[in-house]
Amino acid sequence: MRIVVSEFMSLDGVVQAPGGPEEDTDGGFAHGGWSHPFFDAEVMGPALNDAMARTEALLFGRRTWQTMAAAWPDRAGDPFADRMNSLPKYVVSRTLGDADLTWQNTTLIPGGEAVARIRELRATEGGDLWIMGSPTLVRTLVGEGLVDELLLMIEPVLLGGGKRLFPDDGALRTLELVSSTVTGTGVHVCTYRPAAKD
Repeated sequence: MRIVVSEFMSLDGVVQAPGGPEEDTDGGFAHGGWSHPFFDAEVMGPALNDAMARTEALLFGRRTWQTMAAAWPDRAGDPFADRMNSLPKYVVSRTLGDADLTWQNTTLIPGGEAVARIRELRATEGGDLWIMGSPTLVRTLVGEGLVDELLLMIEPVLLGGGKRLFPDDGALRTLELVSSTVTGTGVHVCTYRPAAKD
């Protein structure tokens, strides 16, 4: 399986709480919901639908999973929501237990086993394993060389601080731009893959 990450990202690299004011206030972050004014359904909608069409399972960190689990089961009847609700889901957490897994088809990956278990999933046959949000988990997987594709929706806003996506470890990682589209709202929808090593 390919591990595919999609993120709404500010121009200064912040990915924290794009969806709503209470989504993630860690560090006093006060700009939750910042991505909404820039969503262009005509361009970004098809990009997300294409990603969903290739997806065979979803992977989340705890906070993103809890946000999604509180929202998507109530959206039955929408094709995107129906597919999301029916897909197998994996959540990495050190604090959740099996009794907390109220969103159908969810399997817990204990935090201490995350990298090993995700390596195993990636080695199985199948479509994409899609990660939305989950920046802490994504940082770890980028650091481990386990991300096969990044779908970044880079939005024309500066947030001045907040959680960023990429490891701050001094390592050089070269990416290849596979596709790029600009929306009417000024969002660059870019797909990147790790560059082939010589």
